[in-house]
Amino acid sequence: MTLSHPASTASPSAFRTWCCVFLLLGLLSATGPAVVVLAAGPVEIVVEGVDGEARKNVLEALTLPPGLVKDGKADRLWLERFVRQAGRKVPAALEPFGYYSARAVVLIETPEADEYRLRVQIEPGQPAVVSGVSVTVAGSGASETTLAALAADFPVRKGDALSHPLYEKAKQALKSRAEELGYLDAAYTVHEIRVDEAGLSAVITLVLETGEKYFFSTTTIEGAPDYPDAFLRRYLAFQPGEAFSYTRMAESQLQLNNSERFRRVSVQADKEQSREGKVPVRVLLTPVPRITLRPGIGYGTDTGARFALRCRDLNMLHRGHELDSHLYISQRLQGLATSYIVPDGRDIRTFTSAQINLQQEEITTYDSRIIAMELARTHSFTPRRQGSAYIKFQHEEFTIGSQEATSRYVLPGVRFSDNHYDNLIRPDRGFRYALDLRGTHQALGSTTRLLQFIGEASHILPLPWRLSFLTSAKAGFTVFTDEFSDLPPSLRFFAGGDQSVRGYAYQSLGPRDAEGNVKGGKHLLTGCVELQRDILEDWAVSVFYNAGNAFDTFSDLTLYQAGGFGIHYHTPVGALNLYVARQIRVDDPEFRFHFTVGFEF
Repeated sequence: MTLSHPASTASPSAFRTWCCVFLLLGLLSATGPAVVVLAAGPVEIVVEGVDGEARKNVLEALTLPPGLVKDGKADRLWLERFVRQAGRKVPAALEPFGYYSARAVVLIETPEADEYRLRVQIEPGQPAVVSGVSVTVAGSGASETTLAALAADFPVRKGDALSHPLYEKAKQALKSRAEELGYLDAAYTVHEIRVDEAGLSAVITLVLETGEKYFFSTTTIEGAPDYPDAFLRRYLAFQPGEAFSYTRMAESQLQLNNSERFRRVSVQADKEQSREGKVPVRVLLTPVPRITLRPGIGYGTDTGARFALRCRDLNMLHRGHELDSHLYISQRLQGLATSYIVPDGRDIRTFTSAQINLQQEEITTYDSRIIAMELARTHSFTPRRQGSAYIKFQHEEFTIGSQEATSRYVLPGVRFSDNHYDNLIRPDRGFRYALDLRGTHQALGSTTRLLQFIGEASHILPLPWRLSFLTSAKAGFTVFTDEFSDLPPSLRFFAGGDQSVRGYAYQSLGPRDAEGNVKGGKHLLTGCVELQRDILEDWAVSVFYNAGNAFDTFSDLTLYQAGGFGIHYHTPVGALNLYVARQIRVDDPEFRFHFTVGFEF
């Protein structure tokens, strides 16, 4: 037989005990029954003998037809007719998974009056085994090494059990790769699976005819006359003369959308207008308003109630430059940060920026008032990796305990970050790390010499049963020979708070002075492990443990610890997180609530 279109398919010990119970309940609630039951009013369908995707396909094939159930009652005659049809539908539903000799018995049971149970007993038999595979690339693309390698490494091999989903996926991957290389007319002239009469062996034959290769021609951009043409073309992932690729066009559309400058973006190729294999492209843009004003309100345990106002000009001087001013006012932190960004002429992720920051922070540990300016050049190494060289000019007046002082710094440094999360709003897997090295000397006009390194990293590992394992860590080290008291709070390390050691107040951990006031430390170590489980589409719960502290020497390092649980609600702009944390290994442990908005890197 020949098939060409297969079907688709409380105390520390008590707290630890409570965590174990929580995990056990989560795991138990994630397990499924051995037999699938599909209920549809008065008719219940029970499938036995297969599982996984095969069972899912059987259930889809046994969807009750319209009219079989009326006014909450099933028509017995229609039901018997459906059962006769089901005897043929079930084996057909198993063929995509290689079962060509399957048998099914469908029984009607009546557990109660006017209620029916269809018990589907399946004997799938042995799946067909692939006895031969022939995958050939023909046409002008036959010499492409990438296509030849994919054809030679076709994942359905001789001796494997036949799987139509895997076959279809591999077949589509080969054709898609040909299209990405510019062979837009690629099509299978032969695509068949020949199964013997007994349904126990199959031979696969594929011939992909690539046709001629196409290339990008000219690109016209319409709808955004206020932006320089060269500025807009930076977002295109292709150049004239390169092999045509729908993937490159989709990447270009995504980059234009992600620029936040356009309300609508359309990147269109007119293959019908191609000449000598060269395809013209048309880009249609609808810009957003050049100047936007966006207010915001919120609350965070570290900052208290807060109000923010952000003003952006996305096309300063009609050259694509960006002016971004951010006013933020909260109970403990107030400031104004204004940046001017000059984009690179070729790379959309490379730019030069200047930022002015005015900030005042008043918390239990210290008071600080900062005037700072930073000049930076940010370079994109890959779409996920960025590095910056910067120089920061800072004047800071501060009070820590009984000390009042003023400092000034000319602080050059370099930053590097690498982000591999699959989603910035609600990531399911991936990792991120960031490094910052900065230093200064009195010869540059600074109050004191300084060399400082800061590194942080986070990781998400998906687990079975809708579980996720989250880890994060941060470390900071300071090297200098002058008096530590000359260092302002912005260059000292503190621990405690939402994004540090939960269970302790914001910036409340670190070395203390003679009067018992927290003065901050030269170094920092913090870390957190968290096990999270999704319980509904937008809700999740978690248990966590974190530890850390700021310190001056490793011999004086004392790690403060806390553990607890969290409740999370995911929104389109980020997660709402409520954590309840309890201090560990202290004489009089306290509970503390932490509330944050957004995913914390």
